[in-house]
Amino acid sequence: MRVLVIGSGAREHALCVALRPDPAVDALACAPGNAGTAAVAEPLVVVPDDPAAVAALAVAWRADLVVVGPEVPLVAGVADAVREAGIACFGPSAQAARIEGSKAFAKHVMAAAGVPTARAWAVGGEAELHTALDESGAPYVVKDDGLAAGKGVLVTTDRDAALAHGLAVLGAGHAVLVEEFLDGPEVSLFALCDGVTVRPLLPAQDHKRRDDGDGGPNTGGMGAYAPLPWAPADLVERCVTRVLQPTVDEMARRGEPFVGLLYAGLALTSRGLRVVEFNARFGDPETQVVLPLLETPLAGLLHAAATGTLGEQPPLRWRDGAAVTVVVAAPGYPESPRTGGVVTGADAEGVLHAGTRLAADGTVHAAGGRVLAVTAVGADLAGARELAYARVAGVGLADGHWRTDIGLAAVEGRIVVPGS
Repeated sequence: MRVLVIGSGAREHALCVALRPDPAVDALACAPGNAGTAAVAEPLVVVPDDPAAVAALAVAWRADLVVVGPEVPLVAGVADAVREAGIACFGPSAQAARIEGSKAFAKHVMAAAGVPTARAWAVGGEAELHTALDESGAPYVVKDDGLAAGKGVLVTTDRDAALAHGLAVLGAGHAVLVEEFLDGPEVSLFALCDGVTVRPLLPAQDHKRRDDGDGGPNTGGMGAYAPLPWAPADLVERCVTRVLQPTVDEMARRGEPFVGLLYAGLALTSRGLRVVEFNARFGDPETQVVLPLLETPLAGLLHAAATGTLGEQPPLRWRDGAAVTVVVAAPGYPESPRTGGVVTGADAEGVLHAGTRLAADGTVHAAGGRVLAVTAVGADLAGARELAYARVAGVGLADGHWRTDIGLAAVEGRIVVPGS
């Protein structure tokens, strides 16, 4: 099987690392890729959110399967163009990708499917914003209704700050969604989908805030770990029954079947399971800790999802142990990351590249806000965490920033699920 991965981040590097040793994979390419993917997959050039260009590349390279990593190409219709070219594609259509591209659309789907989620107010102007903030009360949750690379949400007890964020989003020409605040720990759960069948992966937990102790601004994710030692034993089963399968069924009923990776961001609240958001692709950085624990060969699963045969696959097999990833970010991330710095130790074991580029002299340079995702697998969460931070110590980026507490609360038993 010839597999073409579209994207250029740590998620795509993780996908390539998982696909490379798969005996079903005869050739592997990544476009446009980064300095890390170039070491494990053939580097190709493409504008990833140009549907016609991606489809033409897939045909020219004779791909059997295209895996679209980022959300922007999916919302742009890249998966549609690839399928129209006669090539299997793991990734939802532009219509189905609206479940991430529009939070208001996702709310409509959840309401129709009976999926538990936070109460929400769709806001199109300043007067509506004031009313929504008054009705929701603090803590305020104000979201950009469109794609914002994981950084379009503000959670605050400061009404003025909530108002300012909402007005900024409106000023950029986007709609705003104000939601009720959900208490309790958050969980990320991925599921492979073929439009009918849902196959859940391991739950993980992301750390969204930039600084230790969940301080600082919201980011695209500063690290993650899997599995979750504190999660209820029936969490995955409940999520499939109450969230994932009803959502996939509702999308099919609408004539917009969801094929690809459905990501459910969940809150385990005092009032039960609630959906925070849906994404239409593998989450970053959770992918970096889920895929290393998957023992079932990945290519066959992705191809089965892309071709409507996921229900014929045997149960997934998982490795024992745990995985931790720590994001090394550029100075100034997320507000104004300073790129261009030389990165050392980037070819070490477990170092996945996010925003990097390879210079003509062979050196690696920072080319984005999140530069590396340093990952390790251990016998347990404490061991994986220790090894991940040992690997972080082996990389260098002047004034780079990373959190020192990824997975620490779980190791220390400080995460409590309300009502458990």
